[in-house]
Amino acid sequence: MSLSLEQVGRIARLAHIELTPAEAEATQAKLNGIFGLIEQMQAVDTTGVAPMSHPQDLLLRLRPDAVTETNRREAYQAVAPEAEAGLYLVPKVIE
Repeated sequence: MSLSLEQVGRIARLAHIELTPAEAEATQAKLNGIFGLIEQMQAVDTTGVAPMSHPQDLLLRLRPDAVTETNRREAYQAVAPEAEAGLYLVPKVIE
């Protein structure tokens, strides 16, 4: 797939980008290079290759899922303008 200068101009207008004719030609060349690379990657036979979530086989170091902080809700709500039943009261903004 390759883009024409008209298509590059349309994309630039949709993105609210102003391009000079020289910039449009440079952008066309770059985008066509990207599309060429995508076509090469799509041509590779990936039958039997399992999808990967990460290119490297790494294990994340996980911390235990334990509460380490004390509950300070009452202290935080004591300085709030309005709170009721453990909830912050805010002005209605949608009618």
